[in-house]
Amino acid sequence: MPPVAELTFRTGTMDAGKSTLALQTNHNHAARGRVGRLFTSHDRAGVAIVSSRLGLTALAEEVEPDFDFWRYTVDALTQGARIDYFICDEAQFYTPAQVDQLAKVVDELQIDVFCFGILTDFRTRLFPGAARLVELADRTEVLQVEALCWCGKRATHNARTENGVMVTEGEVIVVGDVDNEPVSAPDDDVEVAYEVLCRQHHRRGLTAARARAVSLSPEPLPFA
Repeated sequence: MPPVAELTFRTGTMDAGKSTLALQTNHNHAARGRVGRLFTSHDRAGVAIVSSRLGLTALAEEVEPDFDFWRYTVDALTQGARIDYFICDEAQFYTPAQVDQLAKVVDELQIDVFCFGILTDFRTRLFPGAARLVELADRTEVLQVEALCWCGKRATHNARTENGVMVTEGEVIVVGDVDNEPVSAPDDDVEVAYEVLCRQHHRRGLTAARARAVSLSPEPLPFA
């Protein structure tokens, strides 16, 4: 029996190396003579780019809300293209309908699909695309490269700061990074940045900057 294609979802917090692994996965398959396509959405480096914090980049197809993976694939195959696999980075930003389309590509066309993305947003709520991937994926894998909170514990939550203050409400998609300088939010003068935290410090809103500011004070009691 020939190998059966799979829909794989690899997830982790920001700074866990998802895009690096996406590019490495593409390299490994291409080195074995397989032909793939790269996709992304709202990458920190710009439109239609998969970028790693290690400095690696690759051109990709930008996935807009109206992008149809099924139609794209059928059109390409009809025109004689060969496609063995898809690499789908920033998959948390895909719509649930697009994830359904990817599952159909796997099942009906036997094309492997490797998705990479974050599970939850800065409000600790599941991204709709990530939730649908958990529901449909043949395999969901948590990356073994652990991002760390400023306290040294494993980071499990993505935090957003606006003008240096952690927030838990606002627009879900505002592109930024954990390493770059703060960026301005759309139609606003607010500077937005991101940070990965453990659950305890995310719950307390205790970012690295705030922890430094209160370093001479004891930790808040856990009764609040």
